[in-house]
Amino acid sequence: MFVRALAAGVLTSLVMPCVAHAQIYAWRDASGTLILSDRKMSDGALTYAVPESTNIRVATSSMASPGRDRFESLVQEHASRHALRPDLVRAVIQVESGFNPMARSPKGAMGLMQLMPETARELGVRNPYDPADNIRGGCAYLRQLIDRYDGNEELALAAYNAGAGAVDRHGRTIPPYRETRDYVRKVTTRGGEQAQAAPSKPVVYKTFELIDGRVVPRYSTRKPASGTFEIVAQ
Repeated sequence: MFVRALAAGVLTSLVMPCVAHAQIYAWRDASGTLILSDRKMSDGALTYAVPESTNIRVATSSMASPGRDRFESLVQEHASRHALRPDLVRAVIQVESGFNPMARSPKGAMGLMQLMPETARELGVRNPYDPADNIRGGCAYLRQLIDRYDGNEELALAAYNAGAGAVDRHGRTIPPYRETRDYVRKVTTRGGEQAQAAPSKPVVYKTFELIDGRVVPRYSTRKPASGTFEIVAQ
């Protein structure tokens, strides 16, 4: 029933104002749901050519609502833990994977927040295809990048897509790559609040917790009642 409804929704969405891309990819996720995207996020995806035409329109954001609801509690939990806007985390997941926990890019990025293998290892993510583990790691990585660029979400997103090295090599600006600039635009558009170059932010406190012999950073906008802490954003 869901697949038929989704297919009907795609046909209906042909009147919406987003110009079609040259190819549409289709695959089923772990629950059997049919996923359609303009990006190849699964090695087993089927490819459908779409002629370039101003008369063809496709919509993608509405397709993600079942996945968005499914992972909302995880988004809220880890966004709060790392002092991130939930809207920003949702937008990253939407653009990265379309809320498909089994997504894998041709470059090897994995899961909901499309973590590269090396990044996943550094963040202690044992199973990148586990939604809780992936969102935890992705939020931790996004927090690191936002701190690195003094609260500038656009630069953090550019680094999330192209790597911090690319951002630094271009004078701590968004690299002149079409993919990266499109990525930043898509995420900030879907993220509710438009990211600003010098946003006004609340104070963010960083503390540390020892878990299984590993020091894990915690973030909060509430000042810790005791113990040592760092102020990482203001």
